Amino acid sequence: MIRNRFHTDQRGTAATEMALLVPLLVLLLFGGFEAGHFIWTQHKLVEAVRDGARFAGRLNINQLCDGSTMVMTSATEDSIKLITRTGQLASTTAQPKVAGWSDAEVAVTVQCNAAEFVDTGIYTELGSNGPIVRVSAEDVPYPSLFHSLGIIDTTFALSASSNAPVIGL
Repeated sequence: MIRNRFHTDQRGTAATEMALLVPLLVLLLFGGFEAGHFIWTQHKLVEAVRDGARFAGRLNINQLCDGSTMVMTSATEDSIKLITRTGQLASTTAQPKVAGWSDAEVAVTVQCNAAEFVDTGIYTELGSNGPIVRVSAEDVPYPSLFHSLGIIDTTFALSASSNAPVIGL
């Protein structure tokens, strides 16, 4: 008789089910936060290198190339890196768009006399094809939202690159 009552007693089943589901729900919740933060951080990185390439593409052609020879100075390269990393030229101590991002992870390359580019229009005075600038961010450490508790560990790195023709406007 007592045995039958024990099997039909359902007190505490909701608490047991909740105790079993809470860890899964918490994992899904924080995993969603981390995934959203990852996508947002990657987007910021892509936008930053696009901005840097756009900025470099608006520089005077003579600051980057002399015909088929690259003449970009380190000061010009540093300003391209700064605008890429921080979005501004005014302060070298400005916060980067992605936490922990340094100038060492930004690369600026100029391809003078680019074979895939034209030698007409504003480039006729150069006597060669127009230059293309490439700004890339390689191995930028991902700043996890939850650090050591995050789903994505700190060894994960982000990368992005962008090209722009140098038109000097």
